[in-house]
Amino acid sequence: MKTDVTYLGTVINVDSTSIEVEVSEDIPSSAPIINGRLYRIGQIGTLVKIPVGNIKLYGIVASVSNLPNQLNNIDGAVPDKGSRYLQVQLVGEQIGESKFERGIGSFPTINDEVHLVTEDDLKQIYGDQAKGLIEIGKHSSSENLSVYLDLNNFVLRHGAVLGSTGSGKSNTVAHIINEILCSFDGSRIVLIDIHGEYSTAFSNKCKVYKINDTVNPLHVPYWTLNFDELSFFLVGRPNGQERPEDKRLREEILKHKKESADKLKSGNVKTDFITADSPIPFDIKKMWHDFNREVYGTFSKAGAIEQNRDTEELENEGDFKNLIPAKFKPYSVSSAAPYKSKNETMYSYEQKIHSRLKDSRYKFMFNPDEYNDIDSSKDLDSLIRNWIEHDERLSILDLSGVPFELIDITVGIVTRLIYDSMYWGKNESYTGRNRPLLMVFEEAHSYLPRNEGNSHIYGYARKAVEKIFKEGRKFGLGALVVTQRPSEISETILAQVGTFIALRLTNSSDKSTVKSAAPNNMTSLIDLLSSLRRGEAIIVGESIEIPSRVRIKEYTPRPSSNDPDLCNKWGQSFASNENNYKEVITAMREQKHIIKGS
Repeated sequence: MKTDVTYLGTVINVDSTSIEVEVSEDIPSSAPIINGRLYRIGQIGTLVKIPVGNIKLYGIVASVSNLPNQLNNIDGAVPDKGSRYLQVQLVGEQIGESKFERGIGSFPTINDEVHLVTEDDLKQIYGDQAKGLIEIGKHSSSENLSVYLDLNNFVLRHGAVLGSTGSGKSNTVAHIINEILCSFDGSRIVLIDIHGEYSTAFSNKCKVYKINDTVNPLHVPYWTLNFDELSFFLVGRPNGQERPEDKRLREEILKHKKESADKLKSGNVKTDFITADSPIPFDIKKMWHDFNREVYGTFSKAGAIEQNRDTEELENEGDFKNLIPAKFKPYSVSSAAPYKSKNETMYSYEQKIHSRLKDSRYKFMFNPDEYNDIDSSKDLDSLIRNWIEHDERLSILDLSGVPFELIDITVGIVTRLIYDSMYWGKNESYTGRNRPLLMVFEEAHSYLPRNEGNSHIYGYARKAVEKIFKEGRKFGLGALVVTQRPSEISETILAQVGTFIALRLTNSSDKSTVKSAAPNNMTSLIDLLSSLRRGEAIIVGESIEIPSRVRIKEYTPRPSSNDPDLCNKWGQSFASNENNYKEVITAMREQKHIIKGS
């Protein structure tokens, strides 16, 4: 009723997605006090309601003007100083005492009343915490009103946390993970952490896997790579190329994998089902050694066909496990024996493979202790169990020690292996649909680009993660991407995001990307991104009842992503020392972080 203290004005214009409201001149104040609480009229992003019979329609204030919309673009139009006009985007409705629902079934008509939304109304919309909900923070218009996310939709319909540096992304991610861990005893989360920021935030709630760690070393065995990934990593073969040496490499890998078929720790496999892409252990050092003997061997017979192991002029077998090549009698410069090898197809590939195997930075791939080859004590089932089935429900894969050029492939392998385990085990009691899993991809713009323009990014991670976003929910696998540059993220990934948690964004292209990808056409809220406070977010999507501006709860201890205390550090005197930088240079050369207390 117009006599209600919440009365705001009347509807003067209606279209398919929004209405225009003329604010009544009889309102005594632009900031009325209702039930002891101060409300500001015409604040962009606030909610209003339109009672239509037993239906309450809800909308969000998109803009405020002192002219009706139809006069805004007319030259010479005289502002009506006594009136204000609100452009309101309709977002949902509540029929009787039923639950609030997104979408509009009945539209308002001209002269329908419009009222302020009070805190009691908001409580009816957001409800109280119930099973399946996690608290994300407090509504920006009320310090007492908690806002909840529907976890089922948030995880399985996928999510994105977006925001510029310093906006509060890491705190938001840490808070969400903590809420899940505290609320659901059977939860499973795998966090891809390429900068090693989150182990401090969950020191007693997670298991951290890191390269060269003495307790939980991160292993990504080379034999888990498919042929495209492994051949690119070993010899730089571009995807789709198939030269004679590539064909030979494929054949050798397939041969070695088939030789392992009846020796697998997790169960033998029929050789007819094995391909060069199958994740089956084989000894890559033995394969290199065979190539080396073929290229550098000398033989007692000159014919290319007759040059084989039976005709080798061998002096010493060498030791393939320690990368010591076989030794042969020197070939004769004349036409007499020993003859030089004529099988030089694999000459360049043999050198490249040897170089990779000798590089200590790749030890986590080529010498993964218990997962090294067919003679190792553990198989792929142990590796996956180690990642996602242990005493803690959060696994952090710390990739800070992974060489930059391997981030793409490493994230791709880990993601693909977890996806495949969920896909092929979708009906098992311990995984798949019966035990869903959330994967969190931090700093996603570094390895999930829209275009592969970077020389070290070839789309291996992007293709694997896109598969989760397109199909993962059917097998119980959800994903959350975290980035400060949404405009650089794969369009396919953003198009499949069901819930956006957008913190402050100042870059125009990033804001445009979010605006075009966000559901519900919430352009008015997205336009607020550059003016959000630290730790404040616009949340839109399937996991929240109504698009909202929310203050994210602060989580402690915080991830180690905060800025250094510059003024404090620069305020301290500093004494030079001739030993400074020695450890740093050694770390640079060995590609190992210095582990010390801060």
